[in-house]
Amino acid sequence: MIARHEGHEQALDIWARLAAPLARHDVAWRQDGRIVTKDGRHSARFVAYVEANTVRERLDGVVPGEWDLTLELLPPTPALDDDASSGGYAFKARLQILGVIREDVGTGRDYKQAATDAFKRVAVRFGVAHELYALEQNWVEMDGDGRYARPVEDPALSYARRFVASAIDEPSCPKCGGRVWDNRADKRNPRAPDFKCRARSCDGAIWPARADRRHAAGDEPLAGVAAAMAS
Repeated sequence: MIARHEGHEQALDIWARLAAPLARHDVAWRQDGRIVTKDGRHSARFVAYVEANTVRERLDGVVPGEWDLTLELLPPTPALDDDASSGGYAFKARLQILGVIREDVGTGRDYKQAATDAFKRVAVRFGVAHELYALEQNWVEMDGDGRYARPVEDPALSYARRFVASAIDEPSCPKCGGRVWDNRADKRNPRAPDFKCRARSCDGAIWPARADRRHAAGDEPLAGVAAAMAS
């Protein structure tokens, strides 16, 4: 029984380390979609992403030699609307970690982009960089609306200025450290969780009594701000 318990605790620690928020310097931002002009001001939406090497380093650092990736080329996919990057090539990625297997599909304009997309997507199913999916939409002002327009402010700083400050009084998910939804004003059942993790792959929650203890203990409120803001 002791050995089984220790093995279970070790497995939980491994999954938690895989899903731990990435460092700020590992997260980049790219423009997603066209520039929108309103009231004479130009802005574009930016999304956070990580490089495939960052994902590989996380896997090698947490489960060295214990993960395996296979890629299967799928039939070509048509582009969605006018987004050329959404169509072209597609791969199905199959990632095995410590005997656990998960799959996902990625697309791209060429083999490399599609394979990389598939790898990163399937890694999210193990929690790697999952916190990026919980980030708010990040609209950044641009210096024009032409092809070579650039953001007037670093997207990461723009996000921090707009959203991190508003999260000062918000607790973090007790399971993955990410941001949480505040359900206190809308919940009908007083015994339901006060806060629930925003990440789809995480079921972390803070129950009424537990939330009180967290605030009383003076826990650092920014400890679980999403990966783009992690230090």
